[in-house]
Amino acid sequence: MKNVNFSEEHELFRESLREFLQKEVVPHIEKWEKTGQIERFIWKKMGEMGYFGLASPEEYGGLDLDIFYTVIFLEELQRVNSGGFAAAIWAHAYLAMTHLKAEGTPAIKEKYLTSSVTGELIGCLCITEPFGGSDVAGMRSTAILNGDHYILNGSKTFITNGVYSDYLIVAAKTDPEKGNKGLSIFIVDRDTPGISATKLDKLGWRASDTGEIAFSDVRIPKENLMGEENKGFSYIMQHFALERLIMGVNAHARAEYALEYTMGYMAERTAFGKTIDKFQALRHSVAEMASEIEMVKSFNYTIAHSLKTGEYVVKEASMSKLLSTKIADEVIYKCLQMLGGYGYMEEYPLARMFRDSRLGPIGGGTSEILKEIIAKMIIDKKEYKPAAK
Repeated sequence: MKNVNFSEEHELFRESLREFLQKEVVPHIEKWEKTGQIERFIWKKMGEMGYFGLASPEEYGGLDLDIFYTVIFLEELQRVNSGGFAAAIWAHAYLAMTHLKAEGTPAIKEKYLTSSVTGELIGCLCITEPFGGSDVAGMRSTAILNGDHYILNGSKTFITNGVYSDYLIVAAKTDPEKGNKGLSIFIVDRDTPGISATKLDKLGWRASDTGEIAFSDVRIPKENLMGEENKGFSYIMQHFALERLIMGVNAHARAEYALEYTMGYMAERTAFGKTIDKFQALRHSVAEMASEIEMVKSFNYTIAHSLKTGEYVVKEASMSKLLSTKIADEVIYKCLQMLGGYGYMEEYPLARMFRDSRLGPIGGGTSEILKEIIAKMIIDKKEYKPAAK
């Protein structure tokens, strides 16, 4: 079914991006999965192609294209079959850079956003803490003003690009007595004294550098404050809608790719004198999976269109992440089963997809947290509002 949100230009972009990824990225994936480090040359190549500037203003080197170019970008990243590579790329382009665009001063944007678009600088977003998890309001890190600098102390964990990035977007409490109303956002250079990072060993997303970061008396210049002091919580909440939609799009795209691969396998694998795509039980399972994928994909496109028109979609984006990641896990589980013993082998793509997909219901807000957020909105009639301009 042709989707009205995609023009001929969108589809040409998809074709050229898929060709680029197959030529420039896929040959290196196995190496990056083993080393846990994505080489810098690919960041610069992607910057040269404009992929990091799809949603950035032209004055900072971006292309300022509509959100459906971003949707295509996310979908195609899933087809390289490395959740870690995809996560490193979109965490830079749509977590770190989103805060740069929204809360950065002109000077910050000139220095960091321009170089992020070109791929010369890589960013990460530091919110989650060892004792906080999804409880952003319970954050313990502090940044206390002392003269012309804030003094940052605390720790963050599960940070994508947390080890090899060049700058960090860090959330910390500037007024701990105010709770979540005393939270602020800062940009911090990686080489600032007092920052240390430890690489974490993960079940999946193995190509990406996920880190635990410690801050010990880190001096941050006052001009590195992002947005207004003590408004950080509302900024974070505002951007969570985009992050959750990203996770939803990632999920429907990897499920679609898994099913596509599995159907190709089924068309060639024979048993009892016929290809296994002729067995009714398997055919009906495919029909069910394809239907679920199509439903969440259409829902995600609708949310993307709403974001494009300026709607505040925290409820819908939360629903997207909740259902899309659940369906992706179930689809990939079934697809692996259809490959039998080969599905369990690392040389086939389903084993990695199975591991990588499991992060979906955890990262960016667990499914349990999302259910409570959604319940508050539909049962308690709670309203979440965007940060005041």
